[in-house]
Amino acid sequence: MIHPFLIRPFLSAFIAVLLCDPALSAGQSPAAEPASTIQANTNLVVVDVVVTDAKHNPVHDLTEADFKVFENGQAQAIKTFEEHHTWEAAAPLPQVSKLSPGTFTNFTNAPASGALDILLLDALNTPMAAQSDVRNQMLKYLKETRPGTRMAIFGLTSRLILLQGFTSDPELLRDVLNGKKGLPKASIALADQVNGDNPGADDPALEMAQEAADSMGNNPNAAQVAAGIQQFEAETQSFLLQTRARYTLDALNQLARYLSGLPGRKNLIWFSGSFPVNILPDGDLQNPFAVVASSEDEFRETTDLLSRSQVAVYPIDARGLMSTPMFSAGNSGAKYGRTPSAFGKDQAKFFQQTADEHGAMQAMAEATGGQAFVNTNGLKEAVEKAIDAGSNYYTLTYSPTNQQWKGEYRKIHVEIARPALTLAYRRGYFASDPNAPQHHGEPPPLANGQAPPYSAMRTAMMRGGPDPTEIIFAASVLPTAVEPEPGLAPGNSAAAKTKGPFRRYAVQLGVSPRYLACSTSPEGVHQYVLEIEIIVYDADGTPLNSVGGVVHANIPADKYGEALRSGLGLREDISVPVSGESFLRIGILDRATDKVGAVEVPITAVSKLPPLTAPAASK
Repeated sequence: MIHPFLIRPFLSAFIAVLLCDPALSAGQSPAAEPASTIQANTNLVVVDVVVTDAKHNPVHDLTEADFKVFENGQAQAIKTFEEHHTWEAAAPLPQVSKLSPGTFTNFTNAPASGALDILLLDALNTPMAAQSDVRNQMLKYLKETRPGTRMAIFGLTSRLILLQGFTSDPELLRDVLNGKKGLPKASIALADQVNGDNPGADDPALEMAQEAADSMGNNPNAAQVAAGIQQFEAETQSFLLQTRARYTLDALNQLARYLSGLPGRKNLIWFSGSFPVNILPDGDLQNPFAVVASSEDEFRETTDLLSRSQVAVYPIDARGLMSTPMFSAGNSGAKYGRTPSAFGKDQAKFFQQTADEHGAMQAMAEATGGQAFVNTNGLKEAVEKAIDAGSNYYTLTYSPTNQQWKGEYRKIHVEIARPALTLAYRRGYFASDPNAPQHHGEPPPLANGQAPPYSAMRTAMMRGGPDPTEIIFAASVLPTAVEPEPGLAPGNSAAAKTKGPFRRYAVQLGVSPRYLACSTSPEGVHQYVLEIEIIVYDADGTPLNSVGGVVHANIPADKYGEALRSGLGLREDISVPVSGESFLRIGILDRATDKVGAVEVPITAVSKLPPLTAPAASK
């Protein structure tokens, strides 16, 4: 059972300082919320605008008077105005207090100002042949990168993987690209398994169907057999495309949650071979997500998170300059000999598919204030242009004249007084009330083969993923005894194949009420509803054991001041197999807002620490 309590000194003073206001421990100016957050209590919309001339060079020294901002056609008063330059001295990473042994946090040590660059190596949607070229050109870029450039590298396979956190050290980044900290061996792109991505390739289903028909001679059932084989292959291809779309959308949502707690603009440089999902709403439709109704909630949430987190997307087609695959040496051309009309059909399909993919990339970039790079083998130069554009921009803020927060999509339009200039900025946002309660009813039963509904906690708890920062917290993980025990701690739920003996660990969490939403009773009791989950994974990412549940924490009025100063504490015990390598994934979700935080702890980091001797909790 999870026990809520007020944090005691044995969790260290660091937790209280960090959780009450991370900016204070980092030497930053105090701020209750990141400036990019759109909230009903601040009513502030943040818009980053990149201004370039006819030669695509950044334009500097513009003033607030040069800009006009409109929302749904209505002029808005600019509240704040700031210019950012490439030549600004790179701010040093904030210094945070040293963590005591066994204490971990999802607080990300990122600079308080200036743009952050995120490199996403998409192995899920990029053919293997293109992935090596991406790495080679990025290694060339890192040899010439501007000093102080802060970059993080993520990998996307069937899940999002943080390969390297934000750093200005190019050597650490090169280690990732050289494979020292690279993607897992099982990162074969699903794109390589989908023939639809290569219309000119030999189609195994078509070959099989033709062979079946030929072997049956004049049998009237030959056409039916061939059609059945082709139908099966088409359904398989559709399933793979849907799987890629689900993995991609989950990864973007997880990345947006990770970036949401970091201040300033973020430039997402996304190397991909294709985009199986378009994350953008169609503002011209009554329902902007009508074409993706099955995933509407997650699409809306992901778009909103990216928008509020000031993320500009710079898609780069990793395949470079492409030629029609019908002339490829790897294509036998046998089907064109049997069916001459197939050549024209495949060529038309290739051009249409490429146009659709590049159109999705262009639309994604335009809607978020980025830029797309297609049909170019200069991937290194594309990265340079993306980082340069994303580092020279103006930040405008305004308080909308429309104060009704009903969740509708609102269009943003920015104009500039000077001619012959090009503007790049995000084109809209969802006017959602962040304080509105979330609905957590029982999900409907799933049909056969239907994917489970989206869950913020499920995505946050994926092994090896980035630590979402919507809720910043600290965790103390300590063994409770020296000797192992044969059974599980109370409330634990182990997988069927998980074997003992086990060692029990006490997981104590500290979180500031400032990050949480609450209701207040007439007696002044602050009431919080949290979801806590702890999962034990093995080195391959297989779940071994778990514990968690819903916590109702009630803080009386006379204890609320103490909770704000020192934080709210939660404790749960979990059993970890003694043999093998294991990892703890610890997550907190605020059920009122669906905001989430998570952190991952290798058991090797705590297994040799002295057992916990302090009192566990006071309820």
